[in-house]
Amino acid sequence: MKVLVTGGLGFIGSHTVVELQNEGYEVVIIDNLSNSTEDVLKGITNITGKTPLFEKLDLREKAAVQDFFKKHNDVTGVIHFAASKAVGESVENPLLYYENNISSLVYLLQELQQKPEASFIFSSSCTVYGQAEKMPITEDAPVQAAMSPYGNTKQIGEEIITDTAKVTNISAILLRYFNPVGAHATTEIGELPIGVPQNLVPFITQTGVGLRQELSVFGDDYPTSDGTAVRDYIHVVDLAKAHVIALQRLFNKKNLQKVETFNLGTGTGSSVLEVIHSFEKVSEKKLPYKIMPRREGDITEAYANTDKANNVLGWKAELSLDEAMASAWKWEQKVRS
Repeated sequence: MKVLVTGGLGFIGSHTVVELQNEGYEVVIIDNLSNSTEDVLKGITNITGKTPLFEKLDLREKAAVQDFFKKHNDVTGVIHFAASKAVGESVENPLLYYENNISSLVYLLQELQQKPEASFIFSSSCTVYGQAEKMPITEDAPVQAAMSPYGNTKQIGEEIITDTAKVTNISAILLRYFNPVGAHATTEIGELPIGVPQNLVPFITQTGVGLRQELSVFGDDYPTSDGTAVRDYIHVVDLAKAHVIALQRLFNKKNLQKVETFNLGTGTGSSVLEVIHSFEKVSEKKLPYKIMPRREGDITEAYANTDKANNVLGWKAELSLDEAMASAWKWEQKVRS
């Protein structure tokens, strides 16, 4: 079976391609290389012994998407990662986010609805819950008014998929993930943001390796155990495996509804300072950091109730925060060596 992975050279996409190939799927990647490089293909090949097909194209170009599906008319499943994903940047440049995250989704679905059947896995986010009233967050928690344009694109994306699935042969699973971190155990692939990192862990590892002078901790006055914001940090390899399981669920017609939703997390919340301490433990390095004012769009805490993913999807996160931080640190050291 041929599976399309959009954004397949990105952080989560590349790890998912590895897991798909390990399960015997033929993979074709679309990526516009806006936040990745073609070198990632070598890493995937080194791990799996097989080079996936790669098409460099921008999903915002409708004609290019149409041409791709004419050429690869045997694609039966799509895992859609390609999207801009930084909360802060989306607040500053909302139209970039609406164009990139919404139009690309629409063009993909327009092609898939022409097939007798299609399976679609959507890379969603716990940001759709906003600041949830209860912890841990279940899939039944209300979708709150988005606190950033990025969060809003994920909500709108879910609505577009749900509306489309009602009237087409597309079946979909929406995977709302929490905070992916870490790198592949081989250090062949990992998180390599272009420019200044927007996420905590690459900023920590870049500070640890001396690329950044110090880490900024945004806010120490949240109502949490140590005053810093709490998130659910999930190892990227665990997350990648969940995408393969979700796709197989659709291929095997095990889904109970046309569109299903699952939270992907560990079920444990960790504060920013706890993540810093985990890094210090595994790296045996002291990390310089300073407390800064809170950032607009940031919430106090978010961690997953994983019961549905564990019991219905049949997936469970297995790797710890320390293991994730150790792999991220090994990857950072390799990249900078």
